[in-house]
Amino acid sequence: MSVALGNRFQGGKAFGLLKARQERRLEEINREFLCDQKYSDEENLPEKLAAFKEKYMEFDLNNEGEIDLMSLKRMMEKLGVPKTHLEMKKMISEVTGGASDTISYRDFVNMMLGKRSAVLKLVMMFEGKANESSPKPLGPPPERDIASLP
Repeated sequence: MSVALGNRFQGGKAFGLLKARQERRLEEINREFLCDQKYSDEENLPEKLAAFKEKYMEFDLNNEGEIDLMSLKRMMEKLGVPKTHLEMKKMISEVTGGASDTISYRDFVNMMLGKRSAVLKLVMMFEGKANESSPKPLGPPPERDIASLP
């Protein structure tokens, strides 16, 4: 997939096209979830799916539509919950039902919308609540002089 892009484009252009293609694929999957009667009673489903897509794209490092072990490791470290390789393998197995070594977007959304609690779901929900409670300051940082530095 990326080889075909590499022949025509390089650098930022190829990366932008790859990200756009991935976003379209994830958007198609989101539409499937919106049309699925199983999730018709889910509150704020379009907003949730948009948030899931954004978070998934942030951690899909190879833009292949799957979160592998190293991507999951990066996600856990960024969320402030570092895990061992064994713990992460268990998390992936829990999400995929042991069927794969990577987490697809469908598996990710099923986990986040599902009723059973997975470790990854709890971490993601905790991270979301932590961000809500402490809004980031807006605007430029206040000016400081040399005397105020430590």
